[in-house]
Amino acid sequence: AYNIHVNGVLHCRVRYSQLLGLHEQLRKEYGANVVPAFPPKKIFTLTPAEVEQRREQLEKYMQAVRQDPTLGGSETFNSFLRRAQQVVAGAGGSAPCARPGRSCRCALQETQQIPTEEVLLEVLLSNGQKVKVTVLTSDQTEDVLEAVASKLDLPDDLVGYFSLFLVRETADGAFSFVRKLQEFELPYVSVTSLRSPEFRIVLRKSYWDSSYDDDVMEHRVGLNLLYAQTVSDIERGWILVNKEQHRQLKSLQEKVSKKEFVRLAQTLKYYGYLKFDPCVTDFPEKGCHVVVSAGNNELNFQVRLPNEQLKEGSFKVTRMRCWRVTSSVPMSNGPSGSSPGKAEVKLELAFEYLMSKDRLQWVTITSPQAIMLSICLQSMVDELMVKKSGGSIRKMFRRRVNGALRRSDSQQAVKSPPLLVSRARGRAGDMRAAPKLGSVSLRGIGHAGPASDAGTNDFHGNYAFEGIGDEDL
Repeated sequence: AYNIHVNGVLHCRVRYSQLLGLHEQLRKEYGANVVPAFPPKKIFTLTPAEVEQRREQLEKYMQAVRQDPTLGGSETFNSFLRRAQQVVAGAGGSAPCARPGRSCRCALQETQQIPTEEVLLEVLLSNGQKVKVTVLTSDQTEDVLEAVASKLDLPDDLVGYFSLFLVRETADGAFSFVRKLQEFELPYVSVTSLRSPEFRIVLRKSYWDSSYDDDVMEHRVGLNLLYAQTVSDIERGWILVNKEQHRQLKSLQEKVSKKEFVRLAQTLKYYGYLKFDPCVTDFPEKGCHVVVSAGNNELNFQVRLPNEQLKEGSFKVTRMRCWRVTSSVPMSNGPSGSSPGKAEVKLELAFEYLMSKDRLQWVTITSPQAIMLSICLQSMVDELMVKKSGGSIRKMFRRRVNGALRRSDSQQAVKSPPLLVSRARGRAGDMRAAPKLGSVSLRGIGHAGPASDAGTNDFHGNYAFEGIGDEDL
């Protein structure tokens, strides 16, 4: 069995024969010239080296399919991932991989099918309010989002402004964002497979430009959701408020002037930002502790230097030439009976930034939330490109075609895809699902990045960077 990871989390386990079946179905529907080449069958038993070679070939195949706008967005491919997610590892778990010097695990062959049945799923709003919806275990993200919107009486033309996020809730009620749930995921399976009550699903707005607030506030339910999220972000300290602003906000709350409350909040620092857990960066020097916030088409850094001095600065997404997310699993030096599968995965987001007219510099963030940060960058660029082309997310609405939910083309342009994580060295049988890039595509990089052994396919080129002019500097 091969493990497929999406957004850094195990999504499903599949066999070679299942992937071959997917390949044959794609060839039948789209033609041999469109579908990438598939790793051939072998007559004899594979050697350990050939097993690793096949894994790499299958990984490249899945990445190529995911990146293709036709194949990656097809119902055939997405339904394959949804069905595969319903098959989980059996009670046998995993067994050590018999490969000297490698810290890895290979999945046992026992699997267990999750039955399709009605279940009660709890979705949180930003203020902690619980929305309980009845869904099927096989319902995808679109279905669950529709069920939540229906329960809240949110109109169809506003649903596209919101998304479901997987978060980790701490004891004090704070949220740590894990990832945005994708269209091929089964939210019930995604959250229950983690086997921990601290993982929750939260509904939040999914756009960055605060001018879209006007659309959302046109409807009572949209206004209530935006108001609740704004109040929550202020209480969490994500939005900075001085004493006078706090007094004004308190007065508006007492008057139940929700729209005026949001209007005032829009003028405050960090309005509409997502705040991430404290982590480490190499800017302006290695080993600096930093709190990163994403919003207003930038990453904001609040850095504590080694001498305890505090500094703040921002990196505009339009000045990021490219970025990538990498992961690594440290080698296990413990006793032979220890569990290498428990080794902590190290995640890094690195982006190449135009510091001045003629100087590019790499900046690296080491954080368990690196993939979520990457998704934020992706969605910011998507939103910028939609605006540049004259589009509007106002057109995002839901359609039901032959009983299946679909979104308009404009929604396809701005959704946040899962981003590629390069292979975790020392772990066999793992594949990473690559991005469906939309307006951002992979491009060859002319010189080495921060890690010289990384291939160019690890990079995400930024088309928003191409329009930068002297005035941006």
